[in-house]
Amino acid sequence: MAIDQFFKKIRTYTALSKEAESAWGNLLKEKTYKKGENFIRIGQVPKKVAFVMNGLLSQYYVDDNGDTVIKYFFPEGRIAGSIPATLQQSESLFDITALEETTVLEYDFMAFKKLVSAYPDVAAFYIRYLEQHWIIDKEPYEVSLRSDSAKIRYADFLRKYPELVKRLKKHQIAAYLGITPTQLSRIFGYSR
Repeated sequence: MAIDQFFKKIRTYTALSKEAESAWGNLLKEKTYKKGENFIRIGQVPKKVAFVMNGLLSQYYVDDNGDTVIKYFFPEGRIAGSIPATLQQSESLFDITALEETTVLEYDFMAFKKLVSAYPDVAAFYIRYLEQHWIIDKEPYEVSLRSDSAKIRYADFLRKYPELVKRLKKHQIAAYLGITPTQLSRIFGYSR
């Protein structure tokens, strides 16, 4: 069942051959993380990525002032990982932590990269996924953080993650928007 859900999502990017699905399926391992448990820690050289089946992960760091900065949320249907660190086999600059009990399908990233070389359809998925989430989605977010008001960033958050508003605490949303929880309450009357 979990593997079916995984490949249903993968097929939204590109069709896969039965051989490619079988090879990729052999890499998948189901794991559950308790709320507060880390998938990746700052300073760790990550080896795996994870498809979120159910639950929620966040990617964050703590800045020099001791404030938590949430860079990204990984809800159901997303692939979580510290991709630059995984690609470069360097230490992660972020923690990725379960905000809820979270079940994932993990796989070794370097073993996956071998599939990218062996199967053109897996390579097509990889290219489309990176284009969508690391270029198309990421650039407007980074520009928004530098140029848009908190009100505009919050409206964009509501549009992008409408289902997460009920699942997150005020301080988590504020950490993602780059403002304090008090500012979030004042500007938007947010009380959760």
